[in-house]
Amino acid sequence: MMQKVESSNIEAVGYNQSTEELFIEFKNGVTYKYEKVSFNVFIDLLDADSIGSFFYKHIRSDYAFTKL
Repeated sequence: MMQKVESSNIEAVGYNQSTEELFIEFKNGVTYKYEKVSFNVFIDLLDADSIGSFFYKHIRSDYAFTKL
């Protein structure tokens, strides 16, 4: 299930704990699935002062992804 977030570039995020998949939906409507993302990283993303900055620093280049 996707949940809306407060961000200038990211519309919503979702997480599947059983498969460790993180879903990021951008404001332009494109969604990406990131693989093997720990639940702790997902929680850190949600707790970040800037979700966009956290995503670009800790997720974008660190995990394999698929454009959905």
